[in-house]
Amino acid sequence: MSFTAAIIGRPNVGKSTLFNRLVGSKIALVDDTPGVTRDRRPGEAKIGDLYFTIIDTAGLEEADPASLEGRMQMQTDAAIAEADVALFVIDARAGITPVDEHFAEVLRRVGKPVVLIANKAEGKVGEAGVFEAYSLGFGEPVAISAEHGEGMADLFAALLPFERIEPETEEEEAAESAEIVFSDDDEAEVPIDPTKPIRVAVVGRPNAGKSTLINTMLGEERLLTGPEAGITRDSISVDWVWRDRSIKLFDTAGMRKKARVETKLEKLSVGDTLRAIRFAEVVVLMLDATMPFEKQDLQIADLVAREGRALVIALNKWDLIEDRQKTMAAIREMAERLLPQVRGVPLVPLSGLTGSGIDKLMAELLRVYGLWNRRVPTAAINRWLAATLEHHPPPAVSGRRVKLRYMTQPKARPPTFVAFCSRPEALPESYTRYLLNGLREAFDLQAVPLRLTLRKGENPYENKAKKR
Repeated sequence: MSFTAAIIGRPNVGKSTLFNRLVGSKIALVDDTPGVTRDRRPGEAKIGDLYFTIIDTAGLEEADPASLEGRMQMQTDAAIAEADVALFVIDARAGITPVDEHFAEVLRRVGKPVVLIANKAEGKVGEAGVFEAYSLGFGEPVAISAEHGEGMADLFAALLPFERIEPETEEEEAAESAEIVFSDDDEAEVPIDPTKPIRVAVVGRPNAGKSTLINTMLGEERLLTGPEAGITRDSISVDWVWRDRSIKLFDTAGMRKKARVETKLEKLSVGDTLRAIRFAEVVVLMLDATMPFEKQDLQIADLVAREGRALVIALNKWDLIEDRQKTMAAIREMAERLLPQVRGVPLVPLSGLTGSGIDKLMAELLRVYGLWNRRVPTAAINRWLAATLEHHPPPAVSGRRVKLRYMTQPKARPPTFVAFCSRPEALPESYTRYLLNGLREAFDLQAVPLRLTLRKGENPYENKAKKR
């Protein structure tokens, strides 16, 4: 990317709306409530043929450095320091406020180039605010409407002088994108590419320590943390390398019980977390080791399994446990009993605060990622099927036995099997579970969800074999 721009401004002036407009997707949460954005969020922006990195930030406010607002301000300060140019956004309809004037002075002291943007300038209502913006001393303001896409040509002209290199090709842009748009269409069979980042979503209840863990992994205070529950709202992605393996980590908002989610903003945050789970390849479920497997933990784990993602359970705050051997034995028993759909899921004790256990977590993460991508040869599956049917054939239904003739694995991610039988609708669900458990044990597919589809018909490859 040719340069980096940070979107700066007081709360509720439309910074996240502008961010979404520039990256071409509704990635950042947008709501009428001031202060929705808290962490700094990078993305790859494009206006015409101008490509650059954009950073969405929390609204500028005067606050005590120890408070949540003060820590949000530190994230914004870090974004300004990282950027080549600050996009200072004001609300043209509201005009210049004392807060705008205060932070205009702050930006002047920083000494970074500033492009002044008068947002919400559509119609006659915003004209007075655009003219008033000259008083801030940053030259001619760029009048735009981020919501409606007006004024983008003027913004392009204002940013063009900061371009330093030729724009990347579309292929390079896709490969190096710092912010990937969530997509549900991720089921195609793709061989493991060791150079491609593994997408990892860290999920859990509020205040489970998700952001603290990621900060410890990165070795910097990249994400906003604190004792307050529910600090994270957007799903923030950060790039990390662990032992030469690229990882794209997604920090997510804590998920409370559905009945306790009341505000529109929290519903948006939960929806963003759900998209992060669907987009991930491996999900790390953070549990509080002092009170593991509460109802919400089980619901999140079940959701991950239903979405077909590999799962690793991180037992955070392990440094607070006194009798660790007894506690781990109890937690393993609970996992086997309460999570049969992901039998054998790794349980990794760690401390997100001190960093102990992170290497074990990453080793288990890579292991289950490999299982999630595993393809079992068809011949091996059918040898196992023949032995299984001989040992425990399907039960007779209405006086007739269901004949299982053939099984194959058409795809991985997660491992998905198809069995051809005489009467798929008559095969009891208990026997289907028996087959899935047998596949899991025979081919070492622990900790990943499996899929089994029953189809009516003969062996589809039988006629081909006869022709040969």
